[in-house]
Amino acid sequence: MEPWRTISQERAYSCGGFDIINETVELPDGNEAPFDYLSETESVIILPFTTDGDVVTIREWRHAVRRVNLGLPAGSLEPEEEPREAVSRELLEETGYQAGEIAHLSTVEPSNGFSDAIFHYFVVWDCHPAGEQNLDSDETIEPVLSSFDELSEAVRAGEFRDGRSAFAIAQYLLQYPADPHL
Repeated sequence: MEPWRTISQERAYSCGGFDIINETVELPDGNEAPFDYLSETESVIILPFTTDGDVVTIREWRHAVRRVNLGLPAGSLEPEEEPREAVSRELLEETGYQAGEIAHLSTVEPSNGFSDAIFHYFVVWDCHPAGEQNLDSDETIEPVLSSFDELSEAVRAGEFRDGRSAFAIAQYLLQYPADPHL
C-alpha cells in the first residue's frame, strides 16, 4: 500500500495536553485531501499492586464526560524521559506510592485513525506509600485502594468506563492469568 504524502502542515490549536494538526495530504491516486489529527506526548499507564495485592487506583474528575472516573495512574513522558522512568515518577506524583518491581505489559496506538498517541502499559508490584502527592495544577486526584478481582469483574461486565485502564487490566489478565503476586 502506498503511503500518503504530506503537502502542508500547520498547528491549528495547542494546549498543555495536546495539539490539533491540520494537514493537506496527497493520496496514492494523486488527489489531495485535508487530514486533521490530535498530537500528544507519549504516555504511561500504570497497574500498581501494593504488597497486600490491592491495586492503587485513582478517582479523578473528568470534565469531558462530566463525572468522577475510577482509573489507573497515568501521565505523559517528560522530554528525553524513557517510559520506565516515567512509571516511578507518575506513580509517586499522582498517588504518593513508591514503585517496586516494574514490568512492561504492552505498547499501543489507541486511536491511530485520528491521533498519534502512544500508550506504554506497565504493571508494578510491591508498591508502598512513600509520601505526599505532587499533582499538576489542573489535577484533582484521590488515590483509592481497589480489589483487583472487583476491577477485573467490572471490565468483564462492561461496567469499567475508563478505556485505557480497562485495557491495562485485560492485558494483565492475558499475560498473568495465574499471577503468584495476587
